[in-house]
Amino acid sequence: MNAFLYLNTVLIWGTTWIAIHWQLGDVPVLASVFYRFAIAASLLLPLLYLSRKVQATSRNDHGFMILQGMCLFSMNFVCFYTAGLTISSGLLSVIFSSATLFNAFNSRLFWGERPTPVVFIAGVIGVFGLGLMFWPELSQPEPGRNDAGLADLKGIGLGMLGTYLFSLGNMISLRHSKNGLKPLTSNAYAMIYGTLFLAALLAITGTPLMWDNSPRYLGSLFYLAIVGTIIGFTAYLSLVGRIGANKAAYATVMFPVVALSLSTVFEGYQWSLSSITGLILVLSGNALILGVRMPGWRLLQTATGKG
Repeated sequence: MNAFLYLNTVLIWGTTWIAIHWQLGDVPVLASVFYRFAIAASLLLPLLYLSRKVQATSRNDHGFMILQGMCLFSMNFVCFYTAGLTISSGLLSVIFSSATLFNAFNSRLFWGERPTPVVFIAGVIGVFGLGLMFWPELSQPEPGRNDAGLADLKGIGLGMLGTYLFSLGNMISLRHSKNGLKPLTSNAYAMIYGTLFLAALLAITGTPLMWDNSPRYLGSLFYLAIVGTIIGFTAYLSLVGRIGANKAAYATVMFPVVALSLSTVFEGYQWSLSSITGLILVLSGNALILGVRMPGWRLLQTATGKG
């Protein structure tokens, strides 16, 4: 079952990044994120009630599910979609893979799980790898765009913020699991709260609810709402409950390969020696955090106390 959940998470989330790219255009980011979770929420909770699979919840549970909705089903994706306006979907997925590092530190902060020295070493490797991946874009801005480097930096910052919010949502989901609350129920309510929060932001900011009738926009919207959100998050958060947030985040090590492959085909992402080296370092750093045994790492893990 764990292998099945991993495979689903990798394949689904590896393909959602290009779908997010197809959501960007005439429709405001806030509206597109609202549509996505409004569709998902309107489908998931009624289905659970009809199948009688909704668990009993307490007022305290709902307080945490409000926070979960803000972290997992609203603001994090506002950050990701906005970042996607300036950086490619494949590179955005690589930033998201830093969830492994954030989960390690947040597990220490909220659950008292002390990170080993390997985590710090892996963090340095991962940050250096990210720098190499983005270096071609930062050092060679597009002709006629003097602000390209600054825009890329803003995109990177928003991607990191969205990833940290996602990690906080992981910690909340882990809290639910420790209290016997299953992902289907907590996700359903959290999506409702996330959608309501997005609706409030739309009203406060005066963002128009524009629409795009193109097959690409509609197809990617329903794919993100049903497959990427309902199925993808349920599979991933089920893993969090079964094996913990740190190990579940291993899925984020793998799906950048899927996302970058799609970005190469559909966005014309250009590979270079720097980006290839950077990707290897990012994936290696993430895998090192999770204790994946690979050639040459045994000595390092033993020397730093993890072996």
